[in-house]
Amino acid sequence: MHAHEHNGEYPRPLSPREREWIEWILPSDRAAYRSCRELISSMMVIGPGRRGKGEIIIGESTDKPDFSEPLTSVAAYGAIETDVGTISITLREPANNQISLEIVSHRSEDIPPRFEEHRRWTYSTWVPGTPCPQCNRICREVPMHTTPASPGQFVLAFCTTDDRLWVYDSTSGMVRLIPLTNYYNELMLHKNIRDPKIALDAKRLFRKMVTYTDADLAYAFLTYNTMRAKIQVEGRIEADTQETNILKKTIKKIFHIHS
Repeated sequence: MHAHEHNGEYPRPLSPREREWIEWILPSDRAAYRSCRELISSMMVIGPGRRGKGEIIIGESTDKPDFSEPLTSVAAYGAIETDVGTISITLREPANNQISLEIVSHRSEDIPPRFEEHRRWTYSTWVPGTPCPQCNRICREVPMHTTPASPGQFVLAFCTTDDRLWVYDSTSGMVRLIPLTNYYNELMLHKNIRDPKIALDAKRLFRKMVTYTDADLAYAFLTYNTMRAKIQVEGRIEADTQETNILKKTIKKIFHIHS
């Protein structure tokens, strides 16, 4: 039997393994994840998802899965490396008080009841200055802040080994994965690059990472976030870079001279 198949009987409680994996990718020491854990604590599995075997829908026991809305963004993701292959756990943001949970084996359709776990990792516990959770290599980090000044501080991170990017919110502690293609499209528009060989090759971002400044990468996130909000902010997001600070000081100096 698959890890989360129970003879098609719904609603049903989360299995102990499902609940343990959910709590692992939703660390309680981070406010945003803690609130999601609290929401799930009173819910049940109400049926299978739309993406096939491995996906279940969590909601109120009296509800049926609602597929009228598009799939929501990924709220938390983790992977467990085992002797029977890698098992990924993907939890999406709530929609209509329902949450999609997808637990999938990358080697076979079924997840055996017992296996040997070698390693597990999740983006949910990442903090700036630490390696990529998956490959354990250093990431390119772009510190950002909002203007007008506010407590919100964010870090955009890029792993050139795994071709992944995500944004960290210092206020909530939440780490949100960013779809590469949509982000890269915004970067190409910002740089006015129209050559199809470049503009349509999204993974080129990671091969040519050094050619983009922090300001370029932050601006692409700003325009991406405007259309497909990953983080809710007031004001404008800017790169918190040395070049930005130098430019601001230069402008102030020129203004002082001519005032």
